[in-house]
Amino acid sequence: MILDCDPGIDDALAIAFACAHPGLDLAGLTTVSGNVDLAKVTRNALSVLELAGRPDLPVVAGSGQPLLRPPLDARGVHGESGLGAAQLPTARAAAASGHAVDFLIDTIGAAPGEITLVATGPLTNIALALRREPRLAGWVRDFVIMGGSAGRGNVTPAAEFNIAADPEAAAIVFGAGWRVTMVGLDVTLQARATPDIQDRMRGLGRLGNSLLLPGLLGYRGEPDQGDAAAGGPPVHDVCAVALVAAPGLFSCVPARVEVETTGRWTAGMTVTDFAAPEASRNALVVTAVDGPAFWDLVLGAYQRIPAAHEPG
Repeated sequence: MILDCDPGIDDALAIAFACAHPGLDLAGLTTVSGNVDLAKVTRNALSVLELAGRPDLPVVAGSGQPLLRPPLDARGVHGESGLGAAQLPTARAAAASGHAVDFLIDTIGAAPGEITLVATGPLTNIALALRREPRLAGWVRDFVIMGGSAGRGNVTPAAEFNIAADPEAAAIVFGAGWRVTMVGLDVTLQARATPDIQDRMRGLGRLGNSLLLPGLLGYRGEPDQGDAAAGGPPVHDVCAVALVAAPGLFSCVPARVEVETTGRWTAGMTVTDFAAPEASRNALVVTAVDGPAFWDLVLGAYQRIPAAHEPG
């Protein structure tokens, strides 16, 4: 698996899970500006990998801005650093040389049909890779994104953040001729770190006390999503990686998804047609998750990280 990400509190939790789950073989990370700027998300990725015991994995920086629009960030949700109240030391490893687009094309192209690509940030890197090498869509084993919504958005009433940050890139990605598994707000808002879940994280040593709990503590909520009333912050990006590890925990419905790029009020909307003719369906939309089993999976994986057994 390659994880294209913009850490981000929930990206950081997703990276830790990807490093720890025994059924996942993480080949590397690529980064894209999103929740915070490119330098910060790359630094965060390196620091999380070191905490998770995988400083050997390559981290390759990618696009620092959307294809056509001014940058949109989520510092209001993830804090200035991108990791909420977590303060991880600077990693000893440095980012790998080169550009994320080249890493994606070269790595996936060298093993066609073997690598699942998971994107948990804006889709700029993926769109640029497809523009340079359209065969990429046929080379991946599977393609999963955290992004979009068949209903309401979270940065506007219509659009979810990762799609709204670069709608033109998302339109390229959904139109590339592959099946996009869309892990959107329809399901991710069901996966919340409730007080009971956070209590379980307190038993995860340095991992829990340095990253998981302070990250979630610094999560500032999302407009119109009722975080406090719903019982805790959602861990959006963890859902996308967990789907790869344990697809049986999720319910999915095939659909046709188009990305709105020109609407005055709806730019970034993932217009989802569940009644589209079968031949035109380009997406598998994830609609539900078994919450208790999801958290057993995630917390069980975190237990495998050495830092979970070190005093925090």
